[in-house]
Amino acid sequence: MTDTPATSVQHPYDALTPDTVLNAVDAAGYRSDGRLLALNSYENRVYQVGVEDGPPLIAKFYRPGRWSDAAIREEHVFTLALAEAEIPAVAPLTDAQGETLFRHQGFRFALYPRRGGRWPDLEDPDKLLWMGRFLGRIHALGAARPFEHRPTLDVASFGHASVDYLREAGVIPDYLREAYFSLARDVLAQVEAAFARAGGFARIRLHGDVHPGNILWTDDGPHFVDFDDARMGPAVQDLWMLLSGERAQMTAQLDEILAGYTEFMDFHPRELHLIEALRSLRMIHYAAWLARRWDDPTFPMHFPWFGEPRYWEEQILALREQAAVMNEPPLSWM
Repeated sequence: MTDTPATSVQHPYDALTPDTVLNAVDAAGYRSDGRLLALNSYENRVYQVGVEDGPPLIAKFYRPGRWSDAAIREEHVFTLALAEAEIPAVAPLTDAQGETLFRHQGFRFALYPRRGGRWPDLEDPDKLLWMGRFLGRIHALGAARPFEHRPTLDVASFGHASVDYLREAGVIPDYLREAYFSLARDVLAQVEAAFARAGGFARIRLHGDVHPGNILWTDDGPHFVDFDDARMGPAVQDLWMLLSGERAQMTAQLDEILAGYTEFMDFHPRELHLIEALRSLRMIHYAAWLARRWDDPTFPMHFPWFGEPRYWEEQILALREQAAVMNEPPLSWM
């Protein structure tokens, strides 16, 4: 039986001490007051930092080696353009020279204003309509030009590359490997067929990870945060994670979202063929993401169930369910 990969003794984030975080904020032109709170973030490291003579800031330290400087700046340019258009995306703060990406002791980081809020109520039709309007505006701006330095969501990178990594990493118990990989192969064939049925859909700049945890809701409406996964892809990628429940419930939710969305941006129903395909890709990609990050000590701490036989048994069952769902007609709209 194969084992979950061992964690390394050292990791780049080991050098990101509290003093390093506070000194980085000071070096960017602020005066920290010593208050520091680590926030939930696994891919990057994110902290709330108290500063003198002002509200706390959010300091985001980027994972070494993941994005190029150009890719990070492209994300920043996108969110700054959204904010300038009065779309509620939380954009990074700039210095006097307009810079948003800073460096300190080998770490790259950005600073953001703190925004409070709660998860949106996805069972409230009015809130779905409201979010749909803002997503339509995000996509209208996103469609104006492409990303040049950020990737495209596709079956090759999210699906096949993820399966290849899992196969090589040896994280799946021996007695489950054949079942998982044969099923993953069949599921990815269905995903490719769904992409073919969707035809020539447009690929635009997306948030990329619009789930309830990345939407902060206040009395003034939603704020979209964490554009770290921004990439090119189909518009429905930013919509499907807001749908839940049985088919009838998801259809009703989709109707509300698209009623608001289409006030600002056209939506092509052929993209509905992609919903369950994108869900399948996310499941496979997520498992590979955990495997890729296992040398980061925070991952075994927060995801102790990863690599256990039960996790992979549940993954096999979930992929079987996806295989069945992808044989059904897509959700309907209009």
